[in-house]
This record gives sequence, structure tokens and C-alpha cells, in this order.
Amino acid sequence: MFEGLSEKLSATFKKLRSRGRLTEADISAALREVRMALLEADVSFQVVKDFTNAIKEQALGEEVAKALSPGQQVVKIVHTELVRLLGSDATGLATAETPPTIILLAGLQGSGKTTMAGKLARMMAKRGGTPLLVATDTRRPAAIRQLEVVAEQVGVPFFQMGDQLEPARIAAAAVSHARSHNLDTVIIDTAGRLHTDAEMMDEIRAVHQAVSPHETLLVLDSLTGQDAVNVATEFCGTVDVDGVVLTKLDGDARGGAALSLRAVTGKPIKFAGVGEKFDALETFHPERIASRILGMGDVLTLIEKAQETVDQDKAVELQKKVLQDRFDLEDFLEQLQQMKRVGPLNQILEMLPKSWLGWAGALEDEEVDPKELDRIEAIIRSMTPDERHNPGLLNGSRKKRIARGSGTTVADINSLLKQFDETQVMMKQMMGAQQGMAGRGLHGARPMRRKSARATKSKKRSRSR
Repeated sequence: MFEGLSEKLSATFKKLRSRGRLTEADISAALREVRMALLEADVSFQVVKDFTNAIKEQALGEEVAKALSPGQQVVKIVHTELVRLLGSDATGLATAETPPTIILLAGLQGSGKTTMAGKLARMMAKRGGTPLLVATDTRRPAAIRQLEVVAEQVGVPFFQMGDQLEPARIAAAAVSHARSHNLDTVIIDTAGRLHTDAEMMDEIRAVHQAVSPHETLLVLDSLTGQDAVNVATEFCGTVDVDGVVLTKLDGDARGGAALSLRAVTGKPIKFAGVGEKFDALETFHPERIASRILGMGDVLTLIEKAQETVDQDKAVELQKKVLQDRFDLEDFLEQLQQMKRVGPLNQILEMLPKSWLGWAGALEDEEVDPKELDRIEAIIRSMTPDERHNPGLLNGSRKKRIARGSGTTVADINSLLKQFDETQVMMKQMMGAQQGMAGRGLHGARPMRRKSARATKSKKRSRSR
């Protein structure tokens, strides 16, 4: 997400941070690079112009001139302006005083409306809601069946009346059905339409008038960049749009649509699709997105994702095991599985600040193979319970047997054991430091003492036999 833009901005600000004092020439040169990076990211020219002018005006002020670290102060200004550009605050969905809340999805064909309907339904169901998915796309072949399959996969009710009735009548009937069955949300999936197609725009206006939705969300493909902004401008001039949902944001290395939309249309971005799975939907937080763009990470979103998937009782038990040197390959496997539930490794690393953990930065520079976790799982599952609890038993013959059973090599097994050793050390240091901070306060915390080199070598020798 925003990879290309983030790399260019990070390189520019690194130069600024290295300077003791900033001249007007330094700031102008940096802003030229920022301007080029944003234009290459397909951000609207007027948006780029206003953005850089606002930064320059503040960067040349007295506050920056007198700052102990002017470079850091400029980065702070850029972060603030990025947040403002993206919309300042996260904007939630409106809810009806008397259920059901009606959500109408609009957009071009192929923008991802049907999948987004499923993601929204999944999100609401996980929060304890009872959403209804409604098919009003009577034009595209198999559109009704596609939404029905999505409803089955997500596990929510589905409503359709075939492809012969007008969409407005189907939508109105769906709202009545939801009321009579005590369903609290109606999500209406409509046909894809070009904003230049007068007949299709009349159709969605009729649906809007028939049900008076509490939220009309425009679904846009972020990968189309400036075209997405142009489509949004036209739609907003024709239909009463309340907010935007960006799909495929996880694959958008440029970020032009996200950075231009609010400024050009005045409409908030409410959600972002960040993957193909139905739980790959995030509330759009402007401040967190701005931090990601500037390489500061997004730890809050990572924590929220972890809280949704991690069993707290198991987490407490794991901490005890680590501190008591009882952490074994069974626990290692469980942690990998939990990490997979949080999200793809690339996305997790993206949420960590680049200043954190040297290993995270190193991993970001390499192509992370998503099948690596599957290989590790296969290796551990090919071990006996005794071998998982006591990796020191793994001699040459046992490793050959495990390699045959898992379809891997002895080298793969040795690599896994090395990762396991490093993970043990890192987790114990992190948890020890956590305890120290709790007991002594942040400034009194002392680093954990590392194991001696002799003990580490002895352990490795016993593993390689």
C-alpha cells in the first residue's frame, strides 16, 4: 500500500533530518521532490499544488527556524497536512433510529461492489448485527447468483426477486422483508453503471428515492488512480453520495485516488478493501494512513487486528512459557497460525514503523514468500510430539525422516530451527523488557542479558548431531 510514494517521501525526509539547520533553498528542494512524488502517484495537480504550498508556508515559519530538529518539524507538518488532505477523522456509518439501516452501494461495473457488500455484511455480523444482502443487479448475467454465493460464504440472509422486476421495487420489498424479520441492516448491491449512461443513472436515482438510504456508498477501484476521482466527481453530481469505499487499496503502490478524493469531491473515504478475503476490510483512518505513507507504521490497526484474532488466555499462558523457558515448536506453530489469521506478513510488516526492529526492515526489503509459513507448518506437523517439545532430539536421521514427510529438505529444517532459536531469544527479551518497564517505569528499564555465546554454540551443536 502506497509503497512507491512512501519510499520516495522517506528518502526526501531522510535528507532533511540529516541537516542541522534548514534554509529556504533546502525546503524548496525537498518540496520539489515531494511534488514530483505526488504527481507520479497520480494525485490531482491542483491538490498537489495546494498541499505543497501549505507545507512551504508553515515550514518557513518561526517555529521551524527555532526548532532543535527542523527536519523532524517539517516531517510533522507534512504528516498534519496529509491527515487534513485525507479527511482528518475517521467517518463511521450512519445508523437508523428505527432499524433497519439501509446502505446503498453504487459504482462502475467491476469496481468490486458485490465483494464489498459481502465484506460489509461480514463486518456487521461480527459486531453482532443481522445484515441482509439484496440483489438488484438485473442486468449482468449471473449477478444475482454471485451475490447469493457471497451471502452463503459470509453466513448472512439473502434477498432477491429475479431479474424481471425494476430494481426500485426489489429494494423496497427487501426493506419491508427486513422489518418483518427483525434484520437491522439492509445492504443493497446495484448494477454497475457508467456515469455517462443517463438511463442507468435514472435507475439508481429511482432506487434511492424508493428506499431513502441512510448511507449511499460509492465503491471505487483505487488502482484506477485519477480516473477514480473523475468518476467520483460525476457520481456525486448526480446521486446523493455520503461516502466512498476504496477497493484494492492493498495493491495500490501509488495512492493517487486516496490522496485526491476528499479534496476534490468533499466526500469522506469510509472504508478500504485490503485483500480478497471477506474480513479484509478496514475503517479508513486518515491519521493512520498518513503515518503509513511516511513510514511511521500503523500500530493501532495492527493491535486491533490482533485483538480480534488472539485468544487472551492463550496469550497469558504463552508469556509464562517464554519466561520459564518452556516455549517449544508446538507453541511456535500456534504463533505462526495466529499471525496468519491477523493477515498476510507483508501487511503486518507495513504496519510497523520503519524505525522499529531491524529484522522487520530487512524483511521489507526482500520478497516475502507467503508459502513459507505453510512449509514451516508442514515441517512441524511431520515431527513427533516429543520432537516438538524437545527440538534437541533432532539428529541427522530424524531430520531426514521429517524432510521426507514434509516434502522439504534438511536445510529447510535447519533454517526453521535457527528461526525458532532467534524467536525464543527475541520474545524473552521483549517480555522481560515489558516486565521491567511495568516494575521500574520506562526510564528505569534495563535491557535483558543475552545468553552467552558458549551456551548458544553448545545448543546448536546438540541440534546438528
